[in-house]
Amino acid sequence: MSLVYPSFLWALSALAVPIIIHLFNFRKTTRIYFSNTRFLKQVKEETTQKRRLKQYLVLASRLLFLFFLVMAFAQPFLPAKEEMGQQQTISIYVDNSYSMSSPIAEKTRALEEAVRMANSIVDLFPATTTFQLLTNDFSPFSNSLKTSTEITDLLSQAKLSAVGRSSSEVLGRIKEKKSTLFWLSDFQKSTFGELSKIDTSLQIRLVPLSLEKYPNIFVDSVFLENPFAIGGEKNTIHARLHNSGDKNVEGLVVKLSINGLQTAATSISISPDSFTEVPFDLVSGLKGNNKVVISFNDFPISFDNQFFLTLNYTAKLNVLEIKAGNQPSYIEKVFGNKDVFSFKSFSASNLNYSLLASSDLVVINGIDRIDEALAGAINSYKPNFGAMLLIPGLQPDISSYQKILLAPLTKVAQGEMAELDKPDFQSPFFATVFEEKSSSIGMPHASSILEWGADRSAILKFKNNKPFLSQFENTFILACPLEKSFTDFFNNALFVPVMYRIAASGKKSEQPLYYSLTSPTIIVPSDSLTNEEPVKLIGDQELIPSQRQINGKLFLELPKYAVSPGFYKVVSRKDTIGLIAFDLDKRESALQQLKGEEAKAALGGQHNISIFKANSSETFSAEIKERYLGKPLWKYAIVMSLIFLLAEVLLIRFLK
Repeated sequence: MSLVYPSFLWALSALAVPIIIHLFNFRKTTRIYFSNTRFLKQVKEETTQKRRLKQYLVLASRLLFLFFLVMAFAQPFLPAKEEMGQQQTISIYVDNSYSMSSPIAEKTRALEEAVRMANSIVDLFPATTTFQLLTNDFSPFSNSLKTSTEITDLLSQAKLSAVGRSSSEVLGRIKEKKSTLFWLSDFQKSTFGELSKIDTSLQIRLVPLSLEKYPNIFVDSVFLENPFAIGGEKNTIHARLHNSGDKNVEGLVVKLSINGLQTAATSISISPDSFTEVPFDLVSGLKGNNKVVISFNDFPISFDNQFFLTLNYTAKLNVLEIKAGNQPSYIEKVFGNKDVFSFKSFSASNLNYSLLASSDLVVINGIDRIDEALAGAINSYKPNFGAMLLIPGLQPDISSYQKILLAPLTKVAQGEMAELDKPDFQSPFFATVFEEKSSSIGMPHASSILEWGADRSAILKFKNNKPFLSQFENTFILACPLEKSFTDFFNNALFVPVMYRIAASGKKSEQPLYYSLTSPTIIVPSDSLTNEEPVKLIGDQELIPSQRQINGKLFLELPKYAVSPGFYKVVSRKDTIGLIAFDLDKRESALQQLKGEEAKAALGGQHNISIFKANSSETFSAEIKERYLGKPLWKYAIVMSLIFLLAEVLLIRFLK
């Protein structure tokens, strides 16, 4: 224990006054005469003992009253555990990620409490102290040291951010390595990370804010049942929801909105720390760029109650037909929908081989013999395009076909046309093709001139189980030419959906439904771009990212957390060429926390790291003052002096 004003101890000499009063009785005695004093002697012996005890107690009370009164003026205190020094730089990191919107007490958000704690730090240190304030945004003001007044003003402007930071990122931004860092955070397990060793010259003070235990529901992932649907075909969105809390959630209403209109809603229940999948049927006939939002009301943790994704039907499938002559074909007719397909047709002798690389589907139609140059180009570009459909010519050269196929082909003589067997409705190829799976569907007829052995997984086959249309990896083979003398398949109701599904299977570089805020690269189809002017992303803010165009794709490179959650248009001049959805990193929604000791261990557990135990601004203010200013005891001294003064009064009044 130490004293602020030790010179006041001279006042302890006043303790001699009550002792002197006790030793010398200054009262004037009065003599009274009695005829018989025997009884009075007995009374005197009894009362003298009581009076002496009372005098001793009164004396002790007076002495202790004076002692504690003097000590109060001397202002005793317990010395500080840490020295502040006259000139210091203090770094304050306030975690303002969305998880800090969670309550730590009734109606108090963790961020609000962290700001109050930061103000306590600023108020504690001398006016000569300089400060560095860090938030998750790594704003420009964090690059320079500020005065206490400037820091207080900046703290008043603190708000939640979609940015999450790991421990290594935070420590990498500390300007003065030989300083003290106050780390105010909820210390999420999912984002904190680990460090094996840090600079011991940096003093780290961890201030964990313990969040209230609430269940938190968030969207873990979203996918389409048929990712290759084209032209607004029937489809289903599957949303995978996660309850990261330890309490059961019942009756949660989950809604699906498309372009601002609610199209579906369902009620679900989720067990603690578990997942559930919610399907939503999409309305048919969607075209262009569509904004889709999955939402629910999960109180009080609401920062992740919306999930954004896009359904883009603006990208066209590139179909390249290579045929023997220049006559129009059935392939040209089926892929003639210019809203869905970008169709190009060339004769084998007039083909630009570079078109192969940008094609989603290459159709080799009616060519009897594939020459060496074409075979070499196909094999060279085959890894780049999506799918290939081989439709044989009238007189197929099997040896030339084998140069581009792995299947063992055999040429057979044309026979009579036979009816095909009903398709397997359980096959993934025919998923969502048929509204009603009826066995009465009319089937086409055909006569094969190519065979490749038994194929139980054939897409279409004859009733004798010989394949008519098969798939080998990304290559499809038809058993006969699309000629009236060989088949009526091109006039059958199955022809269009089968051709569309073959084209969709080759759909490559599919733009994701959504991106995370941490995604470094965004890929946008750029076939329609004809100028060199950079594209812009326009949403909550407008920015021009670093970009490069390769093989009809535009690669946009975004700095981490350069955008906020929501929708952004990809704009070239005044034309919108794409729509992108950004969502929070799902790690931010996992609210499991590290305890103070666990966070210290994750940082290496070195001696320069200490932990504050307080979880409120009031207790933190008291703890930090005790740590840096010491614990003042003068209030306790005043209380004790008043107690002994009261004791003296009570002794004199009631002890007879």
